[in-house]
Amino acid sequence: MNLANKLTIFRIILVPLILIIPFFNISGELWGIPLTYLIIDIIFVIASLTDKLDGYIARSRNQITTFGKFLDPIADKILVIVAMLILVEAGRLPAWIPAIVVIREFIVSGYRLVAVEKSGKVIAASIWGKIKTCTQMIGIIIAFIDVNSFGAIFTGNLTGFPFVLNLCTTVLLSISVIATIFSGIDYLKGCKELFKGEI
Repeated sequence: MNLANKLTIFRIILVPLILIIPFFNISGELWGIPLTYLIIDIIFVIASLTDKLDGYIARSRNQITTFGKFLDPIADKILVIVAMLILVEAGRLPAWIPAIVVIREFIVSGYRLVAVEKSGKVIAASIWGKIKTCTQMIGIIIAFIDVNSFGAIFTGNLTGFPFVLNLCTTVLLSISVIATIFSGIDYLKGCKELFKGEI
């Protein structure tokens, strides 16, 4: 197994670790941020960095494999959805955001499977998909250190750094939702051609 695939597997291993951290009931705060969420955030950052690193290593060393193509996007989806669900449980994120993400992933995964079966082609991510991934990752990282819930800037109760932090969370995750929807629409347009003559 090459290094790129090892990093992908490592990213998947970090997901259960993120899930069990809240069960330890770690008390205390650092800079007003609960230690539990700070630890989760650090693990999420490490996992996100491996996402960029494994892709770079695979391309630079010409180690792109079928196993890597299969596992890498799955690792990303698991990481993002688990992180979002933890934020929902903490009351930091509304449930409709991960719901949109999950719906889009089902559509895209189904489309890609049929596309590979019919044409043997792997569908590359669109610009909307790239915007979605980037804003999701950064938005989630900030959301874990933002003690206020998504959209708290509109209450008028925040000032100073908490306002800036919540503004970044709200704007980035809002952009990620828009990009998620548009990238999903792109794939749905492709479905028209894919299922031509069968509907």
